[in-house]
Amino acid sequence: MSDDRMRGDKLLCEVFKSSRKEQMYLYVDKRQGVEEVPEVLLERFGKPQPAMTLILTPEKSLGRARAMDVMAAIREKGYYLQMPPAKEEYLLDLYRTPTEARY
Repeated sequence: MSDDRMRGDKLLCEVFKSSRKEQMYLYVDKRQGVEEVPEVLLERFGKPQPAMTLILTPEKSLGRARAMDVMAAIREKGYYLQMPPAKEEYLLDLYRTPTEARY
């Protein structure tokens, strides 16, 4: 990515949500779209569903990632993949064992 606009402190970013995995998002340069994203990743991600477009700056506040890291990944690889948050082990236990009524 040698475009001079990619080197500045702002990046026009498009965010897609996965059609296969809840809370999985793909951040890309709006001008490039998903053309830089490897085909194997897109197969696992599913059909990208547009979620939002935003201007990233290094100081921008994001929910689960640092904007600087997202921008760096987009500039280096052409995309940033945000995985769903890990499930806490104690929450998984609720689904494994039935709860017992306590009187």
